[in-house]
Amino acid sequence: MGGGASRGMLPLLALHAASEYYRLPWKPPVTAALLTANVICYLRPAFLHHLIPSINEVWFNPYLILKHRDLKRFFLSAFYHLGESHLFYNMMSLLWKGVPLETSMGSAQFASMVAVLLTMSQGITLLLAQSLVLFFDYGRPFYSEYAAGFSGVLFAMKVVLNSQFEAYSYVHGVVVPTRYAAWAELIIIQLFVPGVSFLGHLGGILAGILYLKLRGLNSGSNPLTLIVDGIAGVLSFPARLAGRLFGNQRRRISGRGTTGRAQTGRRVSDVWRCQACTYDNSDILSECEMCGTSRSRPGLSYGRSSRNSGDLTHEEIRRRRLERFG
Repeated sequence: MGGGASRGMLPLLALHAASEYYRLPWKPPVTAALLTANVICYLRPAFLHHLIPSINEVWFNPYLILKHRDLKRFFLSAFYHLGESHLFYNMMSLLWKGVPLETSMGSAQFASMVAVLLTMSQGITLLLAQSLVLFFDYGRPFYSEYAAGFSGVLFAMKVVLNSQFEAYSYVHGVVVPTRYAAWAELIIIQLFVPGVSFLGHLGGILAGILYLKLRGLNSGSNPLTLIVDGIAGVLSFPARLAGRLFGNQRRRISGRGTTGRAQTGRRVSDVWRCQACTYDNSDILSECEMCGTSRSRPGLSYGRSSRNSGDLTHEEIRRRRLERFG
């Protein structure tokens, strides 16, 4: 969790993140929020000094955390970095791991997973440091070391991401099975990068493994995911309300309904079925989007009387569709 000083890497990080998000058809918001939070904590603008503590106040130190029960150090230390290069490589790793995970899992599930991995990786690191002091004489340096950075969470995310693949991966030029890539990276980084926190990285790997085990045992809904879903629903309520108020002022000219059966994933109350062509229309429409039949009077459309919907022939329905869509 350490890094050397560097200059000019933040603009490069911003450029890479912008280009990455520009090419994505869907922009993962939680990954962007995590990246922004890490950058803000590193820059610590003057107008936020009263809100964002300095790194000296949030170092991850097992002794201080246990002695003072300091939850601020426990949680916030993950969002602080020692230098631009440390921040740059961790945030690049966050992009590479966060984007595919959030895209496949959804933002609510991904946010809950990150929260769980952060808590478990920090907790396991703390437990490992305490255990080394209790059972081994050489454990005191780990117990009193200062560390910071998002690396522990990133190692946990790497374990979760790699669990989806059975192929092989390159880890700094070494070919290893993908499921063991995190372990190989742990050893290689420890050998060639001085000043990193071995327990922090190890705690992240163990947190990822534990998360996968717990998720495999629990097939039900994650309570934390339900909480995040609820918050997202509250925040999106104004947009949904505006859509309901003004959505009926503009009528779609191309449909996304189905014919012959209800659309999967849409509530029955949100659609009504045309009795003439069995097309499922949005609840805000008063006429069938496919054939133009009135919702309230199925057999009457465009001011012309017609036979009952059940008596319409296929040719009549086809003629109406052609007339409606030109």
